[in-house]
Amino acid sequence: MKFPSRKSSPEPAAQAPPPEPAIGKGHPTPSRKEAEAQRKQTLKVPSDPKAAKKAARARAAEERNANRAALLAGDERALPPRDAGPVRKFARDFVDGRFAAAELFMPMAILVLVAGFLPWQSWGLPQAQGYVSLMWMAMTLFIVVDTTVLLLRMNAKVKEQWPEKADRKGVTFYALMRVLQLRRLRLPPPRIRRNGQPVTPK
Repeated sequence: MKFPSRKSSPEPAAQAPPPEPAIGKGHPTPSRKEAEAQRKQTLKVPSDPKAAKKAARARAAEERNANRAALLAGDERALPPRDAGPVRKFARDFVDGRFAAAELFMPMAILVLVAGFLPWQSWGLPQAQGYVSLMWMAMTLFIVVDTTVLLLRMNAKVKEQWPEKADRKGVTFYALMRVLQLRRLRLPPPRIRRNGQPVTPK
């Protein structure tokens, strides 16, 4: 008597491997420039062209005010390219750390201009105008000599610390423009007093 043959159990079907989890965001992280551009695109811009221009001017004014406030506070991160860099910083400290006769140039020029309109003849002082002109010439000569000496000393110090000529490009003219400015009007504000001591933050 034949017994029915027991069929072998079918082998389980091969299961597909589970999908690999996505690593990260599934796409490369955008750069800072791309993120900034995307942020600007997502800003709400008014559909009205006049309103859009007004909003753009308002944002630009806010940025200028923020940069100026940071500049007045002495934040070096807010310095424009004209003032950035260790060489320009050294030049500012060198100029601010000593008295320069060139600081008197603008006040003296105003005094000479006013003196030119005074009625010296009617006051019985016809020679006064000549004396004023002579004093102006003497003061101008003194300013030129004092400024030249100051710049020569500064350039000597700069060359010691930065021998490469490319690093010192434009620093002499930069220092000259700062020397001719009144101290209280200089930007960035002086960090060094005339006696060499640091300025106390307000």
